[in-house]
Amino acid sequence: MAQVSVTIAGRQYRMACDEGQEEHLIRLARDVDARISQLRTAFGEIGDQRLTVMAAVTIADELFEARTRIRALESDLDGQRDARANALARIEASEEAVARTIDEAAETLERLAREIAPPSARVVGMG
Repeated sequence: MAQVSVTIAGRQYRMACDEGQEEHLIRLARDVDARISQLRTAFGEIGDQRLTVMAAVTIADELFEARTRIRALESDLDGQRDARANALARIEASEEAVARTIDEAAETLERLAREIAPPSARVVGMG
């Protein structure tokens, strides 16, 4: 495990993280520190613990909203996938219907061609 030293609300904390995650942890700590600083500016010196709790609740609220948006987007995506599958099925059915109609038309044309062909053409191998 890697060790990282971060500063939040003016205090140093030594934290462990997975190898390669050091910069990520430092960015997260900076974000928490910035939120506490913003709250301190907005509310004044109301105590470090209260500011930290307010920052945590703010972050939890953002996480909740993000998860809600993700669920809505996943639901929309599922709906779009279903709509796409239905559209593809309709296209396939239409293509099959067109192919059947073309086959029927070709058979009709061949039958008509045999019927109107002169008798000599029928004997020679046209029909």
